[in-house]
Amino acid sequence: MSARALYAQLVRLLVPFALARLLWRSRRAPAYRRRWRERLGYGAAVPGRPLWVHAVSVGEVMAALPLIDAFRARHPDVPLLVTTTTPTGAERVADRLGQAVIHRYLPFDAPGAVRRFLDLAEPRLGIVMETEIWPNLIAAAEARGLPMVLANARLSARSARGYARFPALVRPALRGFAAVAAQTQADAERLCALGASPERVEVTGSVKFDQRLPAAQREAGQGLRAQLGAGRPVWVAASTHEGEEIAALAAHRRLRDRLADAALILVPRHPERFDGVAAETRRAGWTPVRRSRGEVPDTDAAVFLGDTMGELPLYLAAADVVFMGGSLVAVGGHNMLEPAALGLPVLTGPQVFNFQAVAELLDEAAALRYVDDAESLATALAELLADAPERDRMGRAGAEVVAAHRGACERTLALVEPLLP
Repeated sequence: MSARALYAQLVRLLVPFALARLLWRSRRAPAYRRRWRERLGYGAAVPGRPLWVHAVSVGEVMAALPLIDAFRARHPDVPLLVTTTTPTGAERVADRLGQAVIHRYLPFDAPGAVRRFLDLAEPRLGIVMETEIWPNLIAAAEARGLPMVLANARLSARSARGYARFPALVRPALRGFAAVAAQTQADAERLCALGASPERVEVTGSVKFDQRLPAAQREAGQGLRAQLGAGRPVWVAASTHEGEEIAALAAHRRLRDRLADAALILVPRHPERFDGVAAETRRAGWTPVRRSRGEVPDTDAAVFLGDTMGELPLYLAAADVVFMGGSLVAVGGHNMLEPAALGLPVLTGPQVFNFQAVAELLDEAAALRYVDDAESLATALAELLADAPERDRMGRAGAEVVAAHRGACERTLALVEPLLP
């Protein structure tokens, strides 16, 4: 039995457990139990032979948006299908793109589910964002003559070691891509080492450099800042994970010993944790002002809880300094380019392996500072919030890095468009 046949059989056996896991997760996030038939490849047919873009969750959706916008501008008559894996990704698609695209959940990588999905969608070309490698899906697309592109591809050394354990699955899957748009030369080399065809791999840069904050969100951020108090020092702890909120709140306590009117905008990464983070904030001695409840902060608010999805740019636009979460725990960090593009100084923990190249660029430009714990975070915040010239210098340096590396969308479209039927 071939490796992929064995894998296919294993996926079939795991599908009931995957459905049970969705049901379990729906206890806190009810959206996980909705539209579950799409996970098995069922649903309504998609008209017009769309261009299909897969973006697993919120981060990948945000990365895909500049590419989707550019494609829509150049090919307004081509329908667009966007698939995600998570409901939060689906919500972001709906918020940002509305009726301009069709959304579906990507099915499990079982042969029958994949076949039904492709029969109903009939895409003319598929674009997979970042590094989603599904052997059955890619093999089914290749058998149908459906070109697939791996776009904005990144592969950390850690992830490469994991994939390397399954060469009989990963190598054919990577060779099934008609084109691979890698973020960096290191990403390209790792992908080729795992089996991608070198002649099909190009370094295009990261499309995340092409993200731009909509004017409406920038204005909304300025409005939030006015509510908090225009003259107060304000910092954001963005996309935090379990354990990081405790560190952020401890750092905020230390910070307010030096800057008594400082305000924290705390933005957890996952919605199922919002209530728990609110409880953690109360245990730390503050009553959080919660965005999800329509509560409006005032100039006395110490902690504003950004417990909504899709509004991180708004919170960033209200800040003086940003700490990017997922970096004090072994998650690998989150997109530091969003605050850098806004001209904000960036603080991060040491765990940035998912954004290593971006972190190095910002670090080389002295637009980034590393912190290790609550104490060092508090120290860095106090120094920057008390030093407006240094904040401005770091912010300008970060914005210049972003501006210098724009253009990945155009380079990626140059790979995609020749493959369109």
